[in-house]
Amino acid sequence: MGWIIALVVGGVAGWLASLVMNRDASMGIFWNIVVGCVGSIVGNMIAGPLLGISGSVQEFSITGLIVAVIGAVVLLGVMNLIQRGRVR
Repeated sequence: MGWIIALVVGGVAGWLASLVMNRDASMGIFWNIVVGCVGSIVGNMIAGPLLGISGSVQEFSITGLIVAVIGAVVLLGVMNLIQRGRVR
């Protein structure tokens, strides 16, 4: 059941991050899930040591969702830098 929750929360986090970064038109549901799940890992790597926050997407919590969205936004920002040379 944890993997299903991780996919749903990852999809929501990826979708919210794509809205924040104005990439919603270029991403489908699959890439929203991928960006959200990878963003959760990135967010936990950032928030864990710096802030002492750990958010797991395998059991739903608001903290986990916020960390996943922040990580996904960072991931999309890095992707924009690589693809276009600037963050939009």
